[in-house]
Amino acid sequence: MSKLFEPTTVGRISVANRVAMAPLTRNRSPGAVPNDLNVEYYRQRAGAGLIVSEGTAISHQGQGYADVPGLYLPEAIEGWKKVTAAVHAAGGKIVTQLWHVGRISHTSLQPNGGKPVAPSAIAAKSKTYILNADGSGAFAETSEPRALELSEIPGLIEDYRKAARAAIEAGFDGVEIHAANGYLLEQFMRSNSNQRSDAYGGSIENRIRLTIEVVDAIVKEIGADRTGIRISPTTPANDVSDPDPAAVYTALVEKLAGFDLAFIHVIEGATGGPRDVLPFDWKALKAAYREKGGKGTWMVNNGYDRAAAMEAVDSGYADVVAFGRPFIANPDLVRRLKEDAAWNELETATLYGGGAQGYTTYPALA
Repeated sequence: MSKLFEPTTVGRISVANRVAMAPLTRNRSPGAVPNDLNVEYYRQRAGAGLIVSEGTAISHQGQGYADVPGLYLPEAIEGWKKVTAAVHAAGGKIVTQLWHVGRISHTSLQPNGGKPVAPSAIAAKSKTYILNADGSGAFAETSEPRALELSEIPGLIEDYRKAARAAIEAGFDGVEIHAANGYLLEQFMRSNSNQRSDAYGGSIENRIRLTIEVVDAIVKEIGADRTGIRISPTTPANDVSDPDPAAVYTALVEKLAGFDLAFIHVIEGATGGPRDVLPFDWKALKAAYREKGGKGTWMVNNGYDRAAAMEAVDSGYADVVAFGRPFIANPDLVRRLKEDAAWNELETATLYGGGAQGYTTYPALA
């Protein structure tokens, strides 16, 4: 049997296998508060060695899509307590993904209808999910952002710290910092979205500074062995780009190596799309991390099937393989991988918003 199905540890977290459930936005938490439907959804998927929750906003300002959960309201923390308790009762482990969307938002989702914030006042050629006046969901162009003032950055870092503490209070086994897919931290790291001339812009060292400061604050709050981070060096998601992603992300992982994090979660290629969107040496990225003393679990993601996942772990290329959309349609994905059973077909019409259909209605194997 492949090592993919053997137990391991991710930081301080003991997991039953090396299959992770990747974060998946489903827009089913009205008012940013997890509910009983969310409890059942995650409980069904507790067979994953580690669940990474859907992106969870660290603050109202960090909210970018309608009906996604947060960690900034007392009711949300109580809602998440029910989710984590259900996952733990079913034998699973779960971390939350700490999310600030930056410019990928809409004024209707922001405090007092204000502009979203970003490294620079550059609008993204992207869309977000908002609610119409009648309560129905719709995709809309993102709103024009404003540049974060230098004086606001300490408060932003504090929001991350408080959200990490709230996650532990809510019963999560740890957190994953979302520094991928063109959201706030990656907006700072990529040159096309960061045109600042202060300590957070210009050089690679300056552009990765905010991410490193956020990691430092969270590690000091909850411990490195409960902290992971997600990165996407070559994704064009949400209109981010950089002429030299290898230099940016090598510098980043070399800095991250000094924290002894629980895991690094790497999206290889375009998120949910082609793996070869840009030439990139994924093995060299991991080697740069290890050469600087980084010991954290190396988690890979994007387009893996059963054979590729087993090969990745058995060869030592990866420690854990994360699956995204396959977990939507297959709550018992780990069993299906182990038994080489067929996968349920994904209902794309029910991905975002709605109720139980296409959320908790997918059948498990008999």
